Amino acid sequence: MKYKRILLKLSGEALMGDQKYGIDPERLAMYATEVKSVVDLGVQVAIVIGGGNIFRGLQGAAKGMDRVQGDYMGMLATVINSMAIQAEIEKQGIPTRLLSGIAIDPIAESMSRRKAIEYLSEGKVVVIAAGTGNPFFTTDSASALRAVEIQADVIMKGTRVDGIYTADPEKVKDAVKYETITYNEAYEKNLSIMDLTAFTLCRENKLPILVFNMNKPGNLLRVVQGENIGTVVAD
Repeated sequence: MKYKRILLKLSGEALMGDQKYGIDPERLAMYATEVKSVVDLGVQVAIVIGGGNIFRGLQGAAKGMDRVQGDYMGMLATVINSMAIQAEIEKQGIPTRLLSGIAIDPIAESMSRRKAIEYLSEGKVVVIAAGTGNPFFTTDSASALRAVEIQADVIMKGTRVDGIYTADPEKVKDAVKYETITYNEAYEKNLSIMDLTAFTLCRENKLPILVFNMNKPGNLLRVVQGENIGTVVAD
């Protein structure tokens, strides 16, 4: 097994499936099945999920809403998604714990590095909601922060494309995929992988980022086992 402890970053939009809003039960079940497949092999899994399928603070701010208020609303959206993925994973028979960057009893425990590592070591899936708990930080930044805190081997960013390309492969037909790329190359080429705060945190802590297609069944298991799927960003 190439990776023993992973931080899986999922976008809120991914939970929509083919819908325009909200949570698609089939997509949610598929993700839970993917997580179970690696937990059954002894991989420790933490999950950070965005809230863009429900609300984005930046979108609210663009329409005149107070940015801080909007960001807190976005954090609550991640809590809803985190509760959904937690419930679906538990339906698969996998024990979980929901931690949160903001105090939200009785739904979740407050995020603690020690508790997260303890739960992971016990074989529980740890879902971490509410971002960093602070406005002006994205869930990309939260996933980088939490991955460093729990000493994850890698951030696995599950997307709808199979890696990082020279251009958007959905718009540019001859875009070329990178199998590996350094942090410096990705920065110089201005590739959209994670926001700059998250990217810098990963680079400073030498934490690899693996971008792969989460929507293809079996892919999570393949990347955990070390198959050459997706793109790895590292030194």
